[in-house]
Amino acid sequence: MISRIDLRGADLTRVADLLPRAEFDVEAALNSVRPICDAVHHRGDAAVIEYNERFDGVRLEQVRVPAQELKNALENLDPDVRAALEESIRRARIVHREQRRQDVTVQVVPGGTVTERWVPVDRVGLYVPGGRAVYPSSVVMNVVPAQEAGVGSLAVASPPQKEFGGLPHPTILAACELLGVDEVYAAGGAQAIAMFAYGTDECPAAKLVTGPGNIYVAAAKRLLKGRIGIDAEAGPTEIAVLADDTADPRHVAADLISQAEHDPLAAAVLVTPSERLADAVEAELGPQVGATRHSERITEALSGRQSGIVLVDDLDAGLAVVDAYAAEHLEIQTEDAAGVAARVRNAGAIFVGAYAPVSLGDYCAGSNHVLPTGGCACHSSGLSVQSFLRGIHVVDYTREALADVTRHVVNLANAEDLPAHGAALKARFDWKVPGA
Repeated sequence: MISRIDLRGADLTRVADLLPRAEFDVEAALNSVRPICDAVHHRGDAAVIEYNERFDGVRLEQVRVPAQELKNALENLDPDVRAALEESIRRARIVHREQRRQDVTVQVVPGGTVTERWVPVDRVGLYVPGGRAVYPSSVVMNVVPAQEAGVGSLAVASPPQKEFGGLPHPTILAACELLGVDEVYAAGGAQAIAMFAYGTDECPAAKLVTGPGNIYVAAAKRLLKGRIGIDAEAGPTEIAVLADDTADPRHVAADLISQAEHDPLAAAVLVTPSERLADAVEAELGPQVGATRHSERITEALSGRQSGIVLVDDLDAGLAVVDAYAAEHLEIQTEDAAGVAARVRNAGAIFVGAYAPVSLGDYCAGSNHVLPTGGCACHSSGLSVQSFLRGIHVVDYTREALADVTRHVVNLANAEDLPAHGAALKARFDWKVPGA
């Protein structure tokens, strides 16, 4: 069901090239999304409605979800699901509220200060996918950090569902109502991203778009980046587990399966120095997969080129491998798991020990589950309050402080052959500007 890669004794200098990874060619999808985005740009809501009908099989009169539908969805929500969402929101707020940076003023010299102000983005569009699964948790993970950042205007878009009369899934709507989000749009895929980027009669344009989605969502984000800010081009979900002989193979197998459940392209990778553990995990996968509802999808993901068991010489080599892989989710199931986790450099989120599975982070750890994929965790972070803030430097110098540093600015400006830069300072002190 799952392949093996034996890296014992291998040179790990270029190990990233040897590791399993899903094929996710965003560049190839650009040609598909460009006409969609152009149509939304020029025809607005009418184009969104047409593409909703083409891709989701529903014909809408309007894209915005009426406020009463949000209230109805929450009233009809299963009480147990409501309680779980409320707890997820509560824990996410605890974590994200502490991420909010404070403005800082630094006195550089007497009379000269630089203040860094943190200002929220004016308006954001939050995308919540809806395909093989329903993701009210993604509503929480997008909305909570935006709210805690102080974003004044935010909107959610999620694909229309034929079985619900063209509305997004009612659990999505209920989550929005719980969070106090009253601006929700029935729009999916590239047309939703274009709606946020260009604005329509129903939906004002946003400055930033966040949230995971399929390859067409990622391609639209790439195409429109610059017109809008984006969080990331999210690819298929990933889990890597670094484990040794102390790990329970049942736990490891269950955790690999949990992420494979998302999508046939989902990646599940075990890195271990223990051949005994590798054998035991592989033996667990068959019966556990067979007992799941989505066994066909999981089997495709586990048997795909993006998944595998990687054998290494020792935990040091295992750390080198997982750092090169830079997984979206990384579990550490080893002796002294906390110590090993502290040595990891590249991961979207790290889950320490047997009792911090990725599924906890997906819902109720308090952490954010919108994380970098495709190896991007080596240079990018997951969604946080900071994603919705902009740092602005405010420079305040007195005449005396400027005079004291003018000669240095003039000398540097001349070294860069930009004499007018220096002249801008000299003019303030009635110094003769060469050539004037």
